Amino acid sequence: MSNSILKVNGLNVYYGSFHAVTDVSFDVRPGEIFGLLGPNGAGKTSTLSSIEGLLKPQSGNIEVAGYNIREKPLHARAGMGVQLQSTSFQSELTVAEIIQLYAGIYGVEMPMDKVQDILQEVNLAEAKSKKFGQLSGGQQQRVSLIIATIHDPKLVLLDEPTTGLDPQSRRKLWERIEAIREKGNAVLLTTHSMEEAEAVCDRIAIIDHGRVVIIDTPQSLIDKYRDDPEVISVSRRGKITLEDVFIALTGRAIRA
Repeated sequence: MSNSILKVNGLNVYYGSFHAVTDVSFDVRPGEIFGLLGPNGAGKTSTLSSIEGLLKPQSGNIEVAGYNIREKPLHARAGMGVQLQSTSFQSELTVAEIIQLYAGIYGVEMPMDKVQDILQEVNLAEAKSKKFGQLSGGQQQRVSLIIATIHDPKLVLLDEPTTGLDPQSRRKLWERIEAIREKGNAVLLTTHSMEEAEAVCDRIAIIDHGRVVIIDTPQSLIDKYRDDPEVISVSRRGKITLEDVFIALTGRAIRA
């Protein structure tokens, strides 16, 4: 873990007497897309909120780009960018105005020609003068990712980044995420799409009832459990998938 961009060690989160996150530990390395997967209520959001600094855990350590989130919160937050599932920028501002506004907050110079170049990269050049509220869901997600990465953070947190997107928008978003990885930065994402996690994540952690069940590469998990009777019993495709392994490890019950 010495070269990791994100280190989470022994994280514990309580809500009153409810132990929401129990001794969670994992790391995310440079150039890695790491998936945090789990059913609803498994502890993913509490873990992400702790990493973002929005929630104070009862115990445990979190380091981002070498900075402890408790000891140097401003330094740690400066090293991360966050894209939430629901995006809520100022709907009356144009796309260009939003990019320049947030670039200013991060202290990044953003003349209009640079805005144009960035939008060209994500096929949004024609939307520069559109108000954010007029964009489609896929376009809004792409703008959100621009804002999350505008200061070139070492760590990017993505919460269900492709929910509700059509295949074309999803592909464009993943091209942008791959570009983040290629620069050597790290990506931590949550997703309910096991197919997506299997395709794009270098490693995944499955979390359930607040505990990490297992951490490994998607293919290694499939290989490890492909002959497990429980995995075979939940498979409906004749071919063992990450979704089959996930359901076998976390149960078939629907979570609220």
